[in-house]
Order: sequence, then C-alpha cells, then structure tokens
Amino acid sequence: MSGSWVLVDIGSTFTKVTAVDIGQRRILAQSSAPTTIEDVSIGLRNALQGLGLDAEQLRQARKLACSSAAGGLRMVAIGLVQDLTAKAARLAALGAGARVLSTYSFQLTEADREEIIELQPDIILLAGGTDGGNRENILHNAKVLASLPNPVPVVIAGNRSVAQEVAACFPPEFSTYIAPNVMPQIGQLQVDPAREVIRRVFMEKIIYAKGLDKAGRWIEGIFMPTPAAVLRAGQLLSQGTAARKGWGDLLIVDVGGATTDVHSLGKGLPTRAGVVVRGLPEPYAKRTVEGDLGVRVSVLSLMETVGPDVLAQEVNWTREEVESRAELLHAHPDTLPESDEEWHFDRVLARLAVAHAVSRHVGRLSELYTPAGLVWVQEGKDLSSVATVIGTGGVLVRSHDPLAVLEGAGRQGDAPLELRPEDPLFFLDGSYILASMGLLAQEEPDAAFDILTDSLSNYKLARREQ
Repeated sequence: MSGSWVLVDIGSTFTKVTAVDIGQRRILAQSSAPTTIEDVSIGLRNALQGLGLDAEQLRQARKLACSSAAGGLRMVAIGLVQDLTAKAARLAALGAGARVLSTYSFQLTEADREEIIELQPDIILLAGGTDGGNRENILHNAKVLASLPNPVPVVIAGNRSVAQEVAACFPPEFSTYIAPNVMPQIGQLQVDPAREVIRRVFMEKIIYAKGLDKAGRWIEGIFMPTPAAVLRAGQLLSQGTAARKGWGDLLIVDVGGATTDVHSLGKGLPTRAGVVVRGLPEPYAKRTVEGDLGVRVSVLSLMETVGPDVLAQEVNWTREEVESRAELLHAHPDTLPESDEEWHFDRVLARLAVAHAVSRHVGRLSELYTPAGLVWVQEGKDLSSVATVIGTGGVLVRSHDPLAVLEGAGRQGDAPLELRPEDPLFFLDGSYILASMGLLAQEEPDAAFDILTDSLSNYKLARREQ
C-alpha cells in the first residue's frame, strides 16, 4: 500500500507531527506546535498546518496519533506479594505506557483506599494470586476498590479461577475488563495480554475522560500512550519483520523534563558462565520510568539524587550557582540554554539522569557464599552484550554533544557489577520519530522499519578517539 500517512504525538508541551510516504519509505515533512490542553484540536491543527501539505493531501492521508498529554496514562497496580504478582502488575502497566503512581501488595487498608482516592488514577490494574491459588486477597481488594467514591476502569489480571467473581464485586458504573493473569504460575510472567487490554481501555475510556477526543475532527483516533508507541518502535527495530532482519537486543533512553524512561529489548539472560538468576523472569520488552530524574520539572529531585556538590563539581560551578539554575529550570521548564555554560549544565544534567536511570533498569551481580564455594547471583536483566543504545528526548536532540550524554548508559568504572551495555553503538533519534514509527508499525511494519533505520543511520554518533 502506498500513500501519505501523518503520525501525530500529542505531548503535554508540544504536539509533533510527521508526514511520511510509505511507498517511497521517506519522511515528507515534520512540524510541531504548542499543545493546547484546553482543546488539543487547536494545537493539533496548528501543527498539521505547519507541514505545508495542501488540504487535499491532508484529507487523503491516513492520520494516527499517540498521546502523553493531560498527564499521560496514570495507573495504580495492585498484587498479592510485593516481589511477585505486585511486581508483575507494575511491569504490565509500565509496558502499556502508563505512569505508575503507586504499587500496592497484600490486602488494601483504609489508608491505601484514601491514598488511591487522592491519586485519582485513570485505570487500576488489579492482580493477585496464581491461577487456582490465593483467592481471598484479590476479592478483598476488589471490595475495597468497589467502594471508591468515583468509578475507575479496572483491569482484572489475577487468579483466573476467581476473575468473574472479582468483576461482580464492582457496581455497574465501574468498567471492568478481565485479562489473562500476569503471573499464572510462580515464576511465570505473562504481561503482554494485560498490556493490550490496558491499551484498549485507554482508547475506549481515557481519551474521552481527558478531552482528547476533541482531536477526532483532525485524525482517525488516538491509538496508544506515547511511551507504548516508543516501546513498540523498539520492538520493531529489535525483532524486525518477516521481510526485515532486526537489530537484535537494544536499549532506548528517553530523557524528558519530568521523567527519564528506559526501554530494553532483550531476554537479559546471563552472559557469563556459572551465574545463577534470582527473582522474577524479566520481560523481553521492559520499560522503567524514573520520575525523580527529569531535567526540568523534576530537576530539583534529580539534583537531590545526584547531590548538589557532585553536580557543582561536574559543571565547575559553585553550589549556589547550581541550586539557582536548578530552581530556575524547575520554575520555568520551557527555559532553553543560551550560553556555552548553560548548554554544558544541561548536558551534565542529562548524562547524570541517563546514568542513574540505566543503573536502576539493568540487572546486577552479587556474591553468594555457599557450602560449594562462591556463586555469582544475577538479579534483573543482563544487558552487558547489548550492541545498540538509542537516545531520544528534547534535551538529547537539541544537545551539542549527545554522545557525551548517552555515554552515561554504558559501563561505569565505579559500578563494575551493574550489567550495563559494555561496548554499544550509539544512535540519536534526531528526527524525533520513534513514537511515530511505533504507531506506523501497527499497520505498516516494513515501511516503519525502513524509515526508522534510515533515520537512525543518519544519526549514528561517532565514537571518540581512545
């Protein structure tokens, strides 16, 4: 199928549009405009007009969108055991492109109920119990949630033996959806079906609740949260298509003003002999979100995480200068650097955000002494052999030295037991099309793969001389 497609990413700050010709496998035009939260169709119309396509071209083009506007997809995840079904529920929610506000385990208390009311989630993911296992916990939690004063869509992804009974706990005004158990057996992770159900709820309910349906006069629909589109693009690039060979295991780092997201595509199994894996199996497509590592809205928490003195030493400023600049960026997140010193400050902020976010995402080794001798134990994914690291996000795309930022994802001398990529190639999403190609991949995977690989190849970052 040939023709023009227009892919739209409605963000909280900017609405970005990319027009592509899937027959010629190329980008036709790109444009962006400030997102108008009161009516997203206004900002969308402005961005579409910036493409320079005439009215007939726009009318004939397929137009698909993803969105992280209006706070994105806000969820809470509930399971039975913190390190088992609760963790599985969180992984499912994150992989669906959600921002997980909180995770709860065991039986919900009255204090938990009050906290959930305060959080005002868009969706609740309710898990708990393996299939045929514990049923009391998920039933108790369903009854607590059913008493919430404002109905919330609930995705039930726990013990299938009691799923219908759990759904029956909720009054008619609650929308309930039953998905396969995120952990049907101990140690068996099954998060993809729940992710798809969450995406369906997003399209059916959340778009209208957030007023995003007003964009419907310009596009065919909003099909997924933006982080889910980025993860979908990563899967496409990693695995390829029936006609295209994929790039293999890879890591995507998305540095934003509020969060730094890390996506990994790969099984993450041990690469060293004699290593024992402990903990839940990791999903092939994994996403983590670090809400304290943004470079604008969350810059104060980033500074606290890193330490203001460490940051001052990195940029060769006084502590007072660092704190003053951070306060300014937090108060005015649309601030762009003007001087070389301010560009350097942004670059250091982003590199530290990358370094800490990747540290939390990857697995690590630890020593365990047994009667048989020393054993190495791996928790999390071994990403040491990942050959490709891709950077995206405004601070990276605008950076004068994106490689210096992305090198924070690689092996760090002070953390030898972290299983980070050891010798990757670095690429920049310089055309800002990862989310767009994730959208396109839903219907035209070969075209999306070709356009994405061509763009990334143009932004391969040259290694420094050793």
